[in-house]
Amino acid sequence: MDGKKISEPPQLLHVGITYNLKKSDRSKEQHSQSGDLEPSDNEAEYDDITTILAIKEALEGRNCRVTLLEADEELPVKLLEDKPDIIFNIAEGIYGRGREAQVPALLNFYKIPYTGSDETTLCIALDKALTKRILSTYGIKTPKYRIITKDQNQLTGRFYFPAIVKPNAEGSSKGISDVAVVTNRRELEKLALKNISLYKQDMLVEEFISGREFTVGIFGNGSDIHVFSPMEICYVNQVNQYNIYSYNVKRNYKEFIRYECPANISKETEAEMTNAARKIYEALCCRDFARIDFLLSPQGKLYFIEINPLPGLAPGYSDFPMIAEFNGMDYNSLVWNVLKSALKRYGMKSYID
Repeated sequence: MDGKKISEPPQLLHVGITYNLKKSDRSKEQHSQSGDLEPSDNEAEYDDITTILAIKEALEGRNCRVTLLEADEELPVKLLEDKPDIIFNIAEGIYGRGREAQVPALLNFYKIPYTGSDETTLCIALDKALTKRILSTYGIKTPKYRIITKDQNQLTGRFYFPAIVKPNAEGSSKGISDVAVVTNRRELEKLALKNISLYKQDMLVEEFISGREFTVGIFGNGSDIHVFSPMEICYVNQVNQYNIYSYNVKRNYKEFIRYECPANISKETEAEMTNAARKIYEALCCRDFARIDFLLSPQGKLYFIEINPLPGLAPGYSDFPMIAEFNGMDYNSLVWNVLKSALKRYGMKSYID
C-alpha cells in the first residue's frame, strides 16, 4: 500500500417511481362494468408507459437504481418490500377529489421521502374553486366564477357570459370539450347537467376571458426556486369561435397549436407573470416543481387560471418538458433537477453530484 486513502464507491440511490398507467386509448364514451357512462377522457391524467420509461432512463443515467411502482391497491406492500430511498411521484390517484393526495399521504405515513408537493397542496390545487378562493386573499386576479354542485336541482345566482364550463377537480383538460363555452343560461344548464352525469362532480362555471394564453414552469424550493420564461399557447386552427385548450386540442396539438417560448411580450408583462407564478407557488406551499396557467386580456390584464403542482412529464407532449427545453434544459436534466430539489429538501445531499 502506498498510504493513499482508497475512496469508497458512491452509494447508489434507490429511486421508486410511483405512477398510474393508462389502460386504454378510447375515443368515445362507453359504459363501465357497473353500467355507468364513462367519458372518453377518463384516463386523461394517467401516464403512458413511454413516459414512465423515459423518467426511468433519465434517472438511471444519473447512476440511480430504479424500481417501478404502479400506484394500485398493492402499493403499500410494494413500498414495504422494495424500501426505496426516495420516490419520484407522478401518480394521479385512483378516485375522488383528493385522489392526488393518496400516494403522498401514504408515503408520509411510511416516512418515505418523495418528489413534489405534499398531500395538502395537491388536494387544494386539484379543487379549482378552492384554489381561487385562497389565492384571492393574496391579491391574485382570477376570472369571475361560480360552482354548480352535482346535487343542485336548478341554476341560482348570476353567471357571466360567455362562460367556460369545466369539472372542478380534474386536470389535463379532462372534461373540457370543444363546446365547453356557453353563451346563455339554457346552454349552461344543458352542458352542466351532461358533465355532472359524466364526471360525477361539481362544475366550475368561469367567465370566459378572451386573450392570449400562457403557461409558466417552476422548479426548486426556497432560494433555489427557478421560474422559466413563459410559454405562449398560440392557436393556428380554430375549432370554433372560442380558442380553448380543450382535451381534443391538447391531444392533437400539432394540428391546432404553435408554442412560443420565450413569449413575445414586454419585459414588464413577463416580470408580472413570473412574479405572480412564484407568489402562487409559494402561497400554496408547492414543492420541487409545478406549472401555472395565465390569460392576458386584450386590455393587458393578467388572470390566473389554474395551477398543476403535479404537471405531466411526457417527453415531446407535456407542456412542462416543452417549457424546460425552450429554456435550454433537456428532458434528462429536468427530471434530475426535480429529484435534486427533493433530495436537497430532505437533506440527502450526499446523493447529489
